[in-house]
Amino acid sequence: MPNSINGVRVPFVPIEKNDKPLAPAKERGTSSFDRIFGQELEKLKMSGHAMERLEARDIELSESDLVRLTSAVEKAEAKGARDLLVALDGTAFIVNVPNRTVVTAVKAGDEPEKVFTNIDSVVFSNADSVE
Repeated sequence: MPNSINGVRVPFVPIEKNDKPLAPAKERGTSSFDRIFGQELEKLKMSGHAMERLEARDIELSESDLVRLTSAVEKAEAKGARDLLVALDGTAFIVNVPNRTVVTAVKAGDEPEKVFTNIDSVVFSNADSVE
């Protein structure tokens, strides 16, 4: 008999029936998606402006620098910071803490006047302060 379901001809090829019920969402992997999605949200991001400033000001960040910067943001976040200046080896990073986004970066000596506004917190991160 051509393609049929319960004796009724159908214009498509039926998929084999699987008697196993569909697993709950957690067992199907949604929890791993949620975990991965959450991890991505926790990562520190660079705004387009910050990326331009890093390139224009020839600021390079090593993996260790990113770990220190992330650690500084986490410490400030735990204290309720919203807009943060992180001083990291002679470079200042302005970070919007709720969005976990670096807004801009300035090397010491690059700006004629070093005035930062709308900052509610500052973290000084030295190379030897990594935990």
